[in-house]
Amino acid sequence: MIRWATGICQANGINIHYLRTGGDKPPVVLLHGLMMNGECWTNLAEALEVDYDVIMPDARGHGNSSAPDQGYSYDKLATDVLSLVELLKLNNPVLLGHSMGGMTAAMAANQNLQSLRGLILVDPTFLTPQRQQEVYESDVSAQHHRILNGSREDFLAELRTRHCHRSSELIEIFVQARFQTSIHALDILTPPNPDYRQLICSLAIPSLLIIGGVKGVVSLAVATELASLNPRLEVAQIEEAGHGIPYDQPERFSTVVKAFLRSLSFLSNKD
Repeated sequence: MIRWATGICQANGINIHYLRTGGDKPPVVLLHGLMMNGECWTNLAEALEVDYDVIMPDARGHGNSSAPDQGYSYDKLATDVLSLVELLKLNNPVLLGHSMGGMTAAMAANQNLQSLRGLILVDPTFLTPQRQQEVYESDVSAQHHRILNGSREDFLAELRTRHCHRSSELIEIFVQARFQTSIHALDILTPPNPDYRQLICSLAIPSLLIIGGVKGVVSLAVATELASLNPRLEVAQIEEAGHGIPYDQPERFSTVVKAFLRSLSFLSNKD
């Protein structure tokens, strides 16, 4: 059950729905991945809300935000986020994004570094051109279309079997998020993605790249290469996690995130 404030901003020509823990605290904006929504950040938000004002928007085409028939590019998603930051009058927030949200956060940081205090990229969609094409030509869209036209109960049972180590509450949120995702939102898979090496080279704010183990998108070799391109980028690996780092290892993930946030001088002596 959602216990935080909800709101809608008219930003970049669409309605963006968000959850917010609130309070006069440093703001942290959490950007979800494809076919997720802001509520999927519940575990991390609960870990951060004592010390931070956590904002969890639904990306366009997801959750309760607008779902236009077009406009699903990383440039558009980044502009949506920066418009939200401006309209909510967030003072130098940290952006944290997972997967699609990670690439969106990197794009937003490059569009407006002055408005951000820091950046956390969680196994972002830093894919080679070949891998982008493979994903685009895969059956991801067909599978989503099948799910949208199928039984919610069947999909819930499927996720409970596939992710038996995750809580029942979190799986319910995933199912809700999936059925709220517009088929048009999968247009984000259309190549080419932004050049992630160029994005990393352009960063001029403290940044953290969190990667998983062998089933993650960003390998340790790629992460090490990116860190060599920009001294502002740190790398943290949670080897026991796959691509779904926030959900595979929630406690270790929140520990890594908190440590980085403390390094930005938001807090002095708090855990």
